[in-house]
Amino acid sequence: MRGSTDKRPGRDALTRAPIAAAAVALALLAATAGTALAAPPHINHVFIVVLENEDGDQTFGPTSQIPYLSQTLRSQGAYLPNYYATGHLSLDNYISMVSGQAPNPQTQADCIIFTDFIALSGPDADGQFVNPLGGCVYPPQVQTIANQLEAAGLTWKGYMEDMAAKAPAEPASCRHPDIGVVDDTQTAEAGDQYATRHNPFVYFHSIIDTPSCAQNDVDLSQLGPDLASAATTPNYSFITPDLCNDGHDEPCIDGQPGGMTQADAFLQGLIPRITSSPGFKDRGLLIVTFDEAETQDPTACCNEQPGPNTPNPGGPTLGPGGGKIGAVFLSPCIRPGTTTTEPYNHYSLLRSIEDNFGLAHLGFAGQAGLRPFGDDILNRKDCSRGITLKVRPKHPPAGKKVKFRFRARSQVPACISGVTIRFAGRRITTNSLGKAKLKMRAPAGKRRAKARTGDCGSARAKVRARR
Repeated sequence: MRGSTDKRPGRDALTRAPIAAAAVALALLAATAGTALAAPPHINHVFIVVLENEDGDQTFGPTSQIPYLSQTLRSQGAYLPNYYATGHLSLDNYISMVSGQAPNPQTQADCIIFTDFIALSGPDADGQFVNPLGGCVYPPQVQTIANQLEAAGLTWKGYMEDMAAKAPAEPASCRHPDIGVVDDTQTAEAGDQYATRHNPFVYFHSIIDTPSCAQNDVDLSQLGPDLASAATTPNYSFITPDLCNDGHDEPCIDGQPGGMTQADAFLQGLIPRITSSPGFKDRGLLIVTFDEAETQDPTACCNEQPGPNTPNPGGPTLGPGGGKIGAVFLSPCIRPGTTTTEPYNHYSLLRSIEDNFGLAHLGFAGQAGLRPFGDDILNRKDCSRGITLKVRPKHPPAGKKVKFRFRARSQVPACISGVTIRFAGRRITTNSLGKAKLKMRAPAGKRRAKARTGDCGSARAKVRARR
């Protein structure tokens, strides 16, 4: 999908006569059959950022046009090269992420007309609701992660860039076409680059028929105030840039370059705001991925997609899946520089969030053998309830009186106060800023300062005196 109008092969055919696409790669088995996965640490705040239409090899390869994601963020967290989409074009992937419902002939064609999905049967054994003709807006009995979170007393928000661009003429939140009306956000307009099809929550009557939609499905501008404290940060945040900043259009209708160059700049502005927020530091998890790979050739996507194709609930045809897209995860619960080659997809994403918050599995997120995110990704049990220790001077003159200054650091403020530091037979404690001072003669040779505090772990710092 490049440019204001999607010009990829097959789009017109899909629009005129939608064909069924598969809910692919559902049997993403654990690393080896029978291998038990260690339970990952609990996450309090999940942030999901979805960009558009990029093959994983292009995004993370040597010619990447999005280096902030492929290099900077990748080095700071976990890289999942074998993360897969679940369908083509866009909307069916977003639907999968929040409900576990597989592509149907209309959602895989991006729902040009905002029609109701009339369920003829379901849920089946895989939690799927069936209509061979498909449809767009699922009936009230089809639940989403948003419904689950609310029922559990947890919070969620969808943050959609440019949603409020036409307010007050159109709703500033929960914006979508009327049932049976053509979706006029399929292409960007000057001053309004919002895309309904990138906002999965408005495709469920279980959301749009309730006050929760207007309260929680909002413009991206509301993210900033919500990040002010952990208490105001939702447990689940789903973020979609507009048709320019998500890399969809190239160039953008407003004259911006678009593509991955634009998406890279967008991430550089957004991600630090999230990772510096109290909610992220409070056991947060940030996921940056794509809806689908641009490749639509079945031989290019299916051969590398793990697991079998399965029948499309919207029709009898097996489909090609959504291709390999890759993903980057950031969290205090992840060791920087982590890479896992285990296969995951959008259903894995949903299942993992449900498992984290103790929720039941929706749709294909509940398929037996589907692998949730494990300790191959979330591999820091302490979730940065750890500390680092620095000491100055590091190379004092041996035997001379020196004022040593110690500094404990942690992403968790409570971990730096009252830290016990032992050095050369002395013992001191840090203040509320994590600082401590010690005046003494510098011991000869190499010594270690050792710090420990409660359940926040321990740290060491070296001092080597000069003769």
